[in-house]
Amino acid sequence: MADVTHDLVGRATPLPRFIGSEIYRNSSYGAWHPLRVPRVSTVMDLSRALGWLPSAQFVVSPRAKAAALEGYHTPAYLAALQQAEAAQAVTEDVRQRHGLGTPSNPVFPEMYRRPATSAGASLLAGELLAQGGVIYSPAGGTHHGMPDRANGFCYLNDPVLAIQSLRRNGARRIAYVDIDAHHPDGVEHAFADDPETLLVSVHEENRWPRSGQITVRGAGNLFNLPVPAGLHDDEMALIRDTVILPTVAAFRPDAIVLQCGADAVTEDPQSRLRLSNNAHWAIVAALRPLAPRYLVLGGGGYNPWSVGRLWAGVWAVLNDFEIPDVLPPAAQAVLAALTWQGPIRQHRPEPHWIATLRDQPRVGPIGDDVRQRADHLAARQVVWL
Repeated sequence: MADVTHDLVGRATPLPRFIGSEIYRNSSYGAWHPLRVPRVSTVMDLSRALGWLPSAQFVVSPRAKAAALEGYHTPAYLAALQQAEAAQAVTEDVRQRHGLGTPSNPVFPEMYRRPATSAGASLLAGELLAQGGVIYSPAGGTHHGMPDRANGFCYLNDPVLAIQSLRRNGARRIAYVDIDAHHPDGVEHAFADDPETLLVSVHEENRWPRSGQITVRGAGNLFNLPVPAGLHDDEMALIRDTVILPTVAAFRPDAIVLQCGADAVTEDPQSRLRLSNNAHWAIVAALRPLAPRYLVLGGGGYNPWSVGRLWAGVWAVLNDFEIPDVLPPAAQAVLAALTWQGPIRQHRPEPHWIATLRDQPRVGPIGDDVRQRADHLAARQVVWL
């Protein structure tokens, strides 16, 4: 396979690259934590089973050194995180100050190495995109991490580090778009007052961290759109076409970072939204032409079948691969081998979770509240000079 493709006017561009690592294959936050399920390894295995991930497009993620993480995180926090991994325990002072050793952010064997690897991927992505292109890092998207503490399953904030790396490597104006079910409070903390970073977030209202109330502009370029439970594909398409795409296009970014959390689909236990994976894929495709540098990250996603299928489909979209109606046996075997043990029972997959990648569309009438909120943000869009 050639290592370049061509854009619409015939210019040679590098093929999309997938940054991954084997560290995620056997790493778990614990037997009862939502992140007990395999995710990145499933995407890697599915993509290879479908013939979509040749070695020329796969990049092994480096593990970021602590000094490289100090662009956002404090030295004291990074030292505490490393010590917690080494000791497999934390003191009460560390728990209170840094949020480590809590039910959300537990002590587990790879609690520094695993997030440092996803952060290393985001830092590397900024370097690889210096001359343009597309990078996919499904292990990224840990958008809740704060400078001095773990937050919301996120020990480090790799989207913030990615934006910083992109800027060091020539991207001045950066658009960050987040379609995870949860508001990216850590990224907003870092860039809400930065006029050269556009933040657009669509997230479920009244869901943890219960930030991100409807916002336009702010001190920087901040567009928050909380949406009601039950949001479906047609409503997300309205938001995509009236809020996300016009706002990003008007900003004229040098780079786009998309956090593509998979927890907004119907099957996910951590939200009450009703999207199919088609809604995510449509946004992935629509944003791609709007900047010369494009970084797509993972994020939330807690049903192993739905997150694996959605994120494998993201890789297909980025490469213009055709998604088959029925998966070949090797790909079905990857999905059939997954298990999902909950606190009370073992979850059983629906047949289409094994046989297909694409969900049936989840459509319906546009709710008045969704339309009014989208119209409110659309009316406040500006053209940046």
